Amino acid sequence: MSEPTSPVRVAVVQFDPQVGIEKCVGNLRRSLELALEAVKGGANLIVLPELSNTGYFFSNRQDAFAHAEAVPDGPSVQRWIDFAREHNVYLVAGLAERDGMRLFNTGVLVGPDGFIGKYRKAHLWNLEKLWFTPGDLGFPVFDTPIGRIGLLICWDIWFPEVPRILAQQGADIICSLNNWVWTPPPLFDDAGKCMASYLTMTAAHVNNVFIAAASRIGEERGARYLGCSLIAGTNGWPIGAVASADRQEILFADVDLTSSRSAPIWNNLNDLHRDRRADLYDQMLGYTQHPCLPR
Repeated sequence: MSEPTSPVRVAVVQFDPQVGIEKCVGNLRRSLELALEAVKGGANLIVLPELSNTGYFFSNRQDAFAHAEAVPDGPSVQRWIDFAREHNVYLVAGLAERDGMRLFNTGVLVGPDGFIGKYRKAHLWNLEKLWFTPGDLGFPVFDTPIGRIGLLICWDIWFPEVPRILAQQGADIICSLNNWVWTPPPLFDDAGKCMASYLTMTAAHVNNVFIAAASRIGEERGARYLGCSLIAGTNGWPIGAVASADRQEILFADVDLTSSRSAPIWNNLNDLHRDRRADLYDQMLGYTQHPCLPR
């Protein structure tokens, strides 16, 4: 059996960050404690949930502004950078970003060499529209020594264009940062999975890309969160278990990250990249396909 080209142990962290200025320090501390548990478990790519240092349910825009910080110079990002350097890992985390008078729901990617990049959530959910500005950075994919990493945040997974654009730009793995909320029933099927888990699995399958989805649990200000974090393989199926709806957990998966680059080739006649009718729809999507992918 050949050695993996890019062996990576991925960890997704599911926990309960609580909103409130007085709780931000504790949220950040807990994120680092759990990230350290992931490191002790051998992880070298760690994914934390959306808004993992602040909690989610702000009471108004002023409240959201008070929770926000600059990227990458804010205190939380700097602590995550220090952690990634100290432990020689890559870490993805969500936070509220302040840029002048604008606020963004942002995910950051940091690594052993410091800050790598950020993604600003494109599709804002419900009350987020009242305090955040829709993302303006497109859907970047970041080249790293372990592979190409793309980010999306929560509600983005309901829009199939997002994982498709990331995959077509060459992402080996998509890190999905989430605060999946309880919605009108049924929330779960007989297998105990929620719709967000199935959407993640479907996106991984149709794009043949790894997706590491970290969600959160708990309740705050009357809102409930439903966990169900997972790591989906390029075939769409979860690698290992899907997390519970209500327990703090860390999920691990050992993957050969760059194997996603050949995963779309199913056989001599079925190749997801070559079978795409780019002549019909790429102009509408408005992105440039990664040069290493076949046309």
